[in-house]
Order: sequence, then C-alpha cells, then structure tokens
Amino acid sequence: MSSSNFPSKTSRLSENYGLETFKEMRKQYKEMISTLPKRESEYPFFDSCQYEGFWYNSSFLESALCMQQNFKAQPSDNFLCSAPKTATWRNALTFSITTRHDDFTNSPLLNKLPQECIPCLELAFLSNPKFVDAELPLLSTHLPYTLLPISILESDNCKIIYICREPKDTFVSWWHFTQKIKAKLSTKVSLVTLDQAFKWFCQGKSGYGPYWDHVLGYWKASVERPERVFFFKYEDLKEDTLGYVKKLADFMDKPLSKEEEELGVPQEIVSLCSFESLSNLEVSRPKLPLRRGHGT
Repeated sequence: MSSSNFPSKTSRLSENYGLETFKEMRKQYKEMISTLPKRESEYPFFDSCQYEGFWYNSSFLESALCMQQNFKAQPSDNFLCSAPKTATWRNALTFSITTRHDDFTNSPLLNKLPQECIPCLELAFLSNPKFVDAELPLLSTHLPYTLLPISILESDNCKIIYICREPKDTFVSWWHFTQKIKAKLSTKVSLVTLDQAFKWFCQGKSGYGPYWDHVLGYWKASVERPERVFFFKYEDLKEDTLGYVKKLADFMDKPLSKEEEELGVPQEIVSLCSFESLSNLEVSRPKLPLRRGHGT
C-alpha cells in the first residue's frame, strides 16, 4: 500500500521538539531519573530504574516522559501496546491488515521483522523521530497505560490494541530470547541467572513490570472504553487466528470487503504472519544490541 492510501496528517512531534526548551526539559528528566531506585538489569548494556511503580530502562523512561507533552497522536493512529515478548505476531498481523493489497509477494515482512516496520515510541522518539512521524498509522509501545502520552489518553479517535500472554510463557519466551543474545555476545558479558530472573519476574521487577499491573491497566481501560481499547489474549489469537484478523480489521476501521474475503485475503494475511513464516526468515535471528523494539 502506498503512502497515499494513508490519511493525511500533521506532524506527531510538537513545535518544541529539538528546540532549546526541549533540550532543557530532557536535561531535567535525566537528572530526575538519576535519583530513582536502581537494580541490576536482565539485559546487557542496559540499566533498570523504578518510576511510579514500574521498572524501565532509563533511556526509554526519559523518552516516555519527554513524550508526555511533545507527542501528538493523530485521529487515525492505532497504538500496539503490550508487555515485552508478547506482541510480534500481533504486530505482524496488524501491519499486514493496514498495508494489505491483493499481492503479498512484496510485503516488507518477507525481509524485515515487524518491529523494523512499526516504530516503537519509547525507542524511536528521541533517536529516530522521522520513523515516529512516518505516515503509517501504526505505532508500538511497551509503556504501561498510565505512562502513555497524554494525547493518546485524551483522544476520542485514536485506538489502542493490547495483547496479553500467559505470564509463564511470556517469561520463558523472554528467557530464550536473552540466551540467544548471550550466545552472540562476548563470553565476558554475563547475564543474570534463570533463578534470579524468575524471582524478579515474580516480584514484579521485570522490564516494564510488574507484569500483572501492566496487563490490568489496559484491561481496565478496555472495560471503560471498549470502543477505544481492544484487549485480547495471545492464546485466543492462537485458537482463532482468522477470526481475530477480521476483528482487528474491523476495530482499526480497515474492514475486509466481501471481495477480499472471496479472494482469500484474510487467509493470505494469516499465512504471511504465521509463526513458521516469521521464524524461518533470516531476519528473525536476534540482532545486537537489542535494536528496534528491544525484543517485542
């Protein structure tokens, strides 16, 4: 789908972005973050600090705080929210739904990871603003609901899609991911032990954790504003992938036409985004150091 198929929009970046007042704000946030409680991180090269009950990498927290008054959600935007290691499949499906056409042989997902196609807010807002400001109306984040930019929370039009995964499977997926990273790192780099990582996860000290607080924040929002927040479980998506492709398309105001259904477009989307298709790609192997979406 060409960019002309997406709604025209104004910039998602505030007029102050990059100006001296913005730089001064960043400096103040850095100073504040330096005073927060810290702990050893699960990830190499990263730190971990606690802010308003949740644990973050300090650079992602800085970005999230800067976004509060300097990110402008657009009415047509769809925000793909999740805890880490739960969302790659959801991201691939929503990207394919949004950019679909009759021929999937040229899909970017044939040579890119979903997180390389969809900007992650806290990762890209400060480091790659052009990616955040692209015309694609899909953006991802691992931020808890309470730390989303004000423009998202106050919008009556943009939408939030949250996927929840069984916590045991989430932890196991994360652990295997970190071990693959470790295998590509220098032998001098050490990661925390499985026992320590599991203990932290259960104590709510995982990245963007506590996990259940993260989940409950979005679940409550979906109960209060079901027309704006779509909450579903990874396990249900696995049971009825085709059904959820149609539900997601409807929720994003990208419904599948009768002609598309007759042509088998929903099935093409499911096939393109299947676990087998994504995992068989060369690009599915972890890159270093934890780039583009930090392991969605």
